[in-house]
Amino acid sequence: MRIALWTDVFAPNVDGVVTRLTRTLDELGDLGHEVLVLTPGDPPGRWGPHRAVRAPSVTFPWYRDVRGGLPSPRTERAVSAFRPDVVHAVNPVWFGAWGALSARTRDLPLLASFHTDVPQYMSVFGHGLGALRRPVERWIRTTHNLAEVNLCTSGPMVDRAAALGVRRVALWPKGVDTALFHPARASAAMRSRLTGGHPGERLVLSVGRLSREKNVAALLEPIRRLPGTRLAVVGDGPHRPELERRFAGTPTVFPGRLAGEELAAAYASADVLAFPSTTETLGLVALESLASGVPVVGARAGGIPFAVAHGRTGLLVPPGDADALTAGLARLLDDAALRARMGAAGLAEAEGLGWRAATEFLVASYEEAVRRHRSRRPPPRHPHG
Repeated sequence: MRIALWTDVFAPNVDGVVTRLTRTLDELGDLGHEVLVLTPGDPPGRWGPHRAVRAPSVTFPWYRDVRGGLPSPRTERAVSAFRPDVVHAVNPVWFGAWGALSARTRDLPLLASFHTDVPQYMSVFGHGLGALRRPVERWIRTTHNLAEVNLCTSGPMVDRAAALGVRRVALWPKGVDTALFHPARASAAMRSRLTGGHPGERLVLSVGRLSREKNVAALLEPIRRLPGTRLAVVGDGPHRPELERRFAGTPTVFPGRLAGEELAAAYASADVLAFPSTTETLGLVALESLASGVPVVGARAGGIPFAVAHGRTGLLVPPGDADALTAGLARLLDDAALRARMGAAGLAEAEGLGWRAATEFLVASYEEAVRRHRSRRPPPRHPHG
């Protein structure tokens, strides 16, 4: 199958959506499918067997690290030459929406996937964007309903899409790289690095893009109130300088962005992952932590409850409640046996969440989009004889 994939985010950017897309591309290639990736920014020319085409873009003043793609003669020529069997529009709000419109113009089957709750982000960023929330919700409903199949990455986001009026919605199963993320990756050297040279103290880990919507600042009060505890904030992004200023004087280190085996060692070397974000549609870092045998204390918001089973693989706390977040972290940090039980349960759950099964479901969804598209097209006209 030949798939044209339109996405605002792609490598070399690093976030949960990019991880899902790149791991899915790996699996699609292994399964014999070919993908044309259309994306703004500075993508690699190829990702494995797949070609990536750079689109022109604009910078959003409220989020300068993300660029909004624009259609161009180059992207149109690339799609025409590729002759896709199906179009996949990722987050059809900006560039993904151009992909959805391109599919309809070309009379091609369309699958759209919902990865980011953009209206909720708009309320976080300020700049008067909250006033645009309703129009953007209507636009999301319009673009997603152009698709024969819509996929969401968590149960709560299936409900959210349905509440927005999106039809033909299904759940795209979660996946995690259990070969990379595993308790065996624990490293004394990494623990020393993440604790600032105090490996005997308790270690809380935060992983993710350092941008305002990730709510890392919510960890400031807990780390001040938990004696003998260190915090490592792994990641990079536009909010990092402000976070470093706010956390100055606390036992917190900012090691920057880690990837691959270094990131896996960071997870496995921690005691608890703290995940206070309220805007996640799934929360891939929670799955990576569980695969590493490390329980999660996260906000009961967005897609995090789909990734973390409260009382079994971690603890969920009310969003924005510093006392509850502190208490949840303290409960796990103070009880090594509870951490071990939850870590084992998380590992057992993660072992059934490989990327191959998630990708096979996606391929079946592409095939369903093709079938629905064919069934909606009018039959060919036959000349009267």
